[in-house]
Amino acid sequence: MAADHTSAPVLEALADHRREGRLSFTPPGHKQARGADPAVREVLGDAVFLGDVLASGGLDDRLTRGRVVQRAQELMADAVHAEHTFFSTCGSSLSVKAAMLAVAGPHQKLLIGRDAHKSVVSGLILSGIEPVWVEPRWDAERHIAHPPSATDFEQAFAAHPDAKGALITSPTPYGACADLRAVAEVCHRRSLPLIVDEAWGAHLPFHPALPSWAMDAGADICVTSIHKMGSGLEQGSVFHLRGDLVEPKLLGMRADLLGTTSPSVLILAGLDGWRRQMALRGEEIMGGALELAAETRAAVEDIDGMRVDGRGDYCGPGLAHDFDPLPGVVDLAGLGITGFQAADWLREHRKVDAHLNDHRRIGMQITHGDDRRTTGELLAALKDLARAAPGLPPAPRVEVPPPAGLRMAQARLPRDAFFGPTEDVPVSRAAGRIAAEMITPYPPGIPAVLPGERLTEPVLRYLTTGLAAGMHLPDPSDPELGTVRVMARDAE
Repeated sequence: MAADHTSAPVLEALADHRREGRLSFTPPGHKQARGADPAVREVLGDAVFLGDVLASGGLDDRLTRGRVVQRAQELMADAVHAEHTFFSTCGSSLSVKAAMLAVAGPHQKLLIGRDAHKSVVSGLILSGIEPVWVEPRWDAERHIAHPPSATDFEQAFAAHPDAKGALITSPTPYGACADLRAVAEVCHRRSLPLIVDEAWGAHLPFHPALPSWAMDAGADICVTSIHKMGSGLEQGSVFHLRGDLVEPKLLGMRADLLGTTSPSVLILAGLDGWRRQMALRGEEIMGGALELAAETRAAVEDIDGMRVDGRGDYCGPGLAHDFDPLPGVVDLAGLGITGFQAADWLREHRKVDAHLNDHRRIGMQITHGDDRRTTGELLAALKDLARAAPGLPPAPRVEVPPPAGLRMAQARLPRDAFFGPTEDVPVSRAAGRIAAEMITPYPPGIPAVLPGERLTEPVLRYLTTGLAAGMHLPDPSDPELGTVRVMARDAE
């Protein structure tokens, strides 16, 4: 029987809950806004509190006999051609950890693209999985990483035949996409599963002009952040499953191990509503977003000193397989300013927030939530930035090493380095020592340093010069990077 995508089980149950006027003697303690602070109610509005109910014993009964969330998950799976879907209200950071734990265990190997998000590294620390790093495709001219190729994974499996599977990130936050079908075939020839961190690809299933998404490309597990490129609330994530290489009950158990016992119905409702919106009108909605993005990209190209990274920049031999135009990555090298400077100027002077920012680029993400008014304001702000750029202080130089200089040896398991004896040493004396912490330029959140890697001078210089130029490093124990946490000498 065909799925009824006009239905939204979570939203409908929430409407029933309100209409019935249920009186709750359960959490949450604000009791449908009545106990919330008036100033909070004024800012957030009562609708937030009215939608904040228990998932079981509130939205559904105590035994979840209405199968409200389960039905919503089944509809989501149908919409993206998956066999099973799991909702997460803890973001894709939880979802990707659950996927990893369903494929490999402590001291077992997992092939992972080195351009993975810090949540993947957190999963390694928690699980004790041994990473086998697969190098991204580095563009040395533009200083940007693209996903590894199928050949790269083939070679890694040949060197590590005992690996339990593979994990790849596609799309990247910059919009570069892997040849997922070819990577999946490499895994499946060995009867091993492929996990795709598709956090930036929630929109991909809903328009034929967009790159292929993981489930259609044959991946086994796909993790997607609905809040990034979709209409979900922050922390709204789903992970999908296909095939028989990972047992659904096992994946569910791993997710239950990490997830909250108090899922946010507000976030679940956002996931459910996004699926209905896209299943019914996705191609129309995403088609409009693609047209708007194309117009905006062309207009930015007309601004002196700015150019927009495109398919020709990212795709080709030795680079990415496909390209998503919606991240809208603007190269500022022609203006002689950094993305850090640009992001700060736009926020301060034009009240415009950029997404990505690095030593030469900003990312101005276009989604189906934009229109010609918002993109018009963006273009006006970017033109003002171009006029203001000559008056900005000289751009601090970020010493970005060549691709080979960014790679450091994994001397210890991330878990062993993170939890072992440590000491803090001055950054000037950290080269040669084994890192005991992550150091991650954010956004996009891809660690430059992992626990267990042997630190090198080029990477440390990249981070210290980046910090001086405005790079954000949220996770080291010393945010100013005067010191670095390393393994104690007697533990190396």
